Amino acid sequence: MGYVKAKSRASLIAGGASGVLLWVASGLLGSAHVVGGAVLGGVVSLALVGRFLPAYLKTKKAMPAGLVAALGVGGVLGACAAALR
Repeated sequence: MGYVKAKSRASLIAGGASGVLLWVASGLLGSAHVVGGAVLGGVVSLALVGRFLPAYLKTKKAMPAGLVAALGVGGVLGACAAALR
């Protein structure tokens, strides 16, 4: 969304890298490396929350900051649940 709105190449790269890392984490969750996948997914999700929650609190705009912050919180909670399983 940042790339579409502002033509920000950094947003495109960061979003792609986050997506790839979350995809790898999901693959690890489905294998014997559940804790590694949970940790990777939790760290990436926490980074997304750290970046987008302050932006949402400042602007009160649901797209993209609110949505990504909410999904990041869900990712952190899901990663914690997977690691404790």
